[in-house]
Amino acid sequence: MANGYDEAFLPRPLPLPRPRQEVRELSYPRFTVLLDPHRRLAAVTGVNIDGAALRDLPRSGEWRLDTRVPDAEQTGPAVYARNDLDRGHLVRRRDPGWGDDDEARDAMAATFFYPNAAPQAAGFNQSKDLWLGLEDHVIEYAEATDQRLSVFTAPVLDDADPPYRGIRIPLRFWKVAAWHGQDGLAAAGFVLDQTELVDTTDGLLAATPLGAFRTFQVPIAEIARLTGIDLGPLVAADVLVRRTGRQTRWRQLSSTADITLSTGLV
Repeated sequence: MANGYDEAFLPRPLPLPRPRQEVRELSYPRFTVLLDPHRRLAAVTGVNIDGAALRDLPRSGEWRLDTRVPDAEQTGPAVYARNDLDRGHLVRRRDPGWGDDDEARDAMAATFFYPNAAPQAAGFNQSKDLWLGLEDHVIEYAEATDQRLSVFTAPVLDDADPPYRGIRIPLRFWKVAAWHGQDGLAAAGFVLDQTELVDTTDGLLAATPLGAFRTFQVPIAEIARLTGIDLGPLVAADVLVRRTGRQTRWRQLSSTADITLSTGLV
């Protein structure tokens, strides 16, 4: 069941965002990865989430390479060995895990292919916990409608990212969540910054002792500028800009209470 991301999942068709560079399109159950073969990391991932049908199943799955693309085009186990890097899920394990138990279990297991991972500094703090829970928070907000989300996540593939073991470690990640709101398509954009936690100046990976993850709500147009990815109708659907009228303000988040999801007037 490798049907991939469904652009007709929400009431308004929502195409998978496309980067400018060459990518390998990899379909999995209910999600798609657009793999940049030169950076060996995803340029875009897109997943459909049915919040009303999510299953809470035991964690299962082992990280493995995807045989549909050469090993040299993926960031595999060697990059994560003997260091403080986590294999950070881009499409979260539980996001495609909805429907009947067998389908949910297969979809969750598919999130453990290496094209769906990106190096993240190990360890948790409040800001990284917040990042990992963004979809849950948006699902809760969207319960007044059809409880469906389409979520796009990937590293910001910057040429200035520091080199390490044959790849460049991304310092920032972006995420855009979209749902059907009272006024039609609604979306919110976020950026996770791990710059303070990554140091490869000596050819080795080191964590800054006082470093931290930082999570921001960001105008979707700014994410398009940072990444060079065409985010299509998501830019006009941005609830942050529609609420505040500001095009470039980054809002650092310390809790879910700081997130703007309503388009109501301030």
